[in-house]
Amino acid sequence: PHSILSCFVCRRVLFGGIFMGKADRELQTCPYVAKCGACHIGEKSYEEELAEKKAQVVTHIGKYCGKINDVAGMYYPYHYRNKVHAVFGRIKDEVVAGTYEEGTHTIIPVSDCLIEDTQASAIIRTVAGLIQSFRLWVYNEDTGRGLMRHILVRKGASTKQIMVVLVTASPEFPHKNNFVAELRRMHPEITTIVQNINDRQTTMVLGEREKILFGQGYIEDVLMGLRFRISPSSFYQVNSAQTQVLYKRAIQAAGLTGKERVIDAYCGIGTIGMCMSAKAAHVTGIELNAQAVKDAKANAKRNHINNIHFIAADATEYMTRMSQNGEKADVIVMDPPRSGSTEAFVKAAASLKPSRIVYVSCNPETLGRDLAWFGREGYRAQEAFPVDMFGFTEHIETVVGLHRKDM
Repeated sequence: PHSILSCFVCRRVLFGGIFMGKADRELQTCPYVAKCGACHIGEKSYEEELAEKKAQVVTHIGKYCGKINDVAGMYYPYHYRNKVHAVFGRIKDEVVAGTYEEGTHTIIPVSDCLIEDTQASAIIRTVAGLIQSFRLWVYNEDTGRGLMRHILVRKGASTKQIMVVLVTASPEFPHKNNFVAELRRMHPEITTIVQNINDRQTTMVLGEREKILFGQGYIEDVLMGLRFRISPSSFYQVNSAQTQVLYKRAIQAAGLTGKERVIDAYCGIGTIGMCMSAKAAHVTGIELNAQAVKDAKANAKRNHINNIHFIAADATEYMTRMSQNGEKADVIVMDPPRSGSTEAFVKAAASLKPSRIVYVSCNPETLGRDLAWFGREGYRAQEAFPVDMFGFTEHIETVVGLHRKDM
């Protein structure tokens, strides 16, 4: 879900959320739904959407899980995305920013998406205008020519810090200093600006090289009382309010007493593990992305957390070595991508004989497959907690607590 782009709002959306009372609701129209291709819900109220999302979870994991709770919905399911991406293009002589029409390289200009942060949307509109006024070339995906490719805006929901990442096709950036100065003048709320160089013909948004044009090159945010550093490529949940709901469910499922050794697989910048650290004896975070591990270590130091350490490694290989060395874990937390985990990971996790496994999933279909694998390794899913992180899309996050059958 973390790569979903632009406007996901259904054709007619429910203003105010499900908890505001029917008298307070107003229906709004998304002007992009017919072309953007990201919304597949149709004309539904938010209540209907949540009911369908629970049904989706039941369909895929019902036979593997003892209890499936109702979906924890948002109080206000609008403008919740703290990470906003847009692609640049030209329509006639005008520079536009938006998303590709589904299955094409045709750009649909999006000026104000109902689920994206409003400040981020305003900054993207400004940057498109500056590209026009500075006469910079816009990158063409078909020809591979041009400079300005994408823009990524990230915002700390608590700190209000804002990062702007300008993705270019080459390190050269004509009028760079004047461009940055004008952007800062028009949006003084921006705290850092980064140029990311992506010179490959790829669908990936970010390249591997970066130049800091202003500020520190990262932002910070506060989540569950802890302060986290977020770099351009770091994974950080896009819905800050619902992330707290999600993590509280995960901590509940872990059943920590203060004595446990916890492994946080797929740990990213360490958010889940650090939120659990106060109730655990020790936490080990494992992450393949070296930059994320660097951020995670800085985050632990920033929050004065001494009972957690991070390893830059493949989680399956690391847990396999632990098992071969006779080591064990009490709790394993996993938050894999939409493709889910692997059977090799499941076997490696089970080989450490944890009493509980907490699975944070963003795809009920792959979750069901993985729960079947865990079942063959002696683990049973006792309870599931679906959480709506992505309102007005078909996506749903689910926290599942698994226990060893022999305990």
